[in-house]
Amino acid sequence: MIREAALADLPAITALYGREVQNGTATFELDPPSLGEMTGRFETVRARGLPWLVAEVDGAFAGYAYASPFRPRPAYRYGVEGSIYVEEAARGRGVGRALLSDLIDRIRDLGLRHIIGAISDSDTSRASIALHERLGFSRAGTYHQVGWKFDRWIDVHLMQLDLDPTGAPPTAPGIDLTGGLA
Repeated sequence: MIREAALADLPAITALYGREVQNGTATFELDPPSLGEMTGRFETVRARGLPWLVAEVDGAFAGYAYASPFRPRPAYRYGVEGSIYVEEAARGRGVGRALLSDLIDRIRDLGLRHIIGAISDSDTSRASIALHERLGFSRAGTYHQVGWKFDRWIDVHLMQLDLDPTGAPPTAPGIDLTGGLA
């Protein structure tokens, strides 16, 4: 089941993200953020009118996904970066696909244009790249050796989904980068 995240989900979200910070390369943070910090991030995303979703499997928290502004400059207001984190026990069960599919639909409904995925090299990067490709993303490039974590350089692969590949002008105002949707 995919649903809107709530404040009550933040302890589970913070714990999952903290494990990824400490043990994985999906994020380049080095110190796990506190519950207060994650609450602030959640509130910032929601204040902009962007989606933050939670997946449950058999009633248990299985992962989360959200969209955040791609870049802070006004010309980027039609693009978001999607982030997805799935509990290890729930991987390979369609949770990531369900989260990303729902995230795409919600972003499209907002009238936004592009979704960017930034996928770091790791044991799961091939699976993540394949998932993004199955849902229509294309490879947009690679930042080589841009992250230093766990005593090694890590690449970041960029994936992009164009929600209106016709190149038509935008029909919605985009994201107000200082607050909510413009």
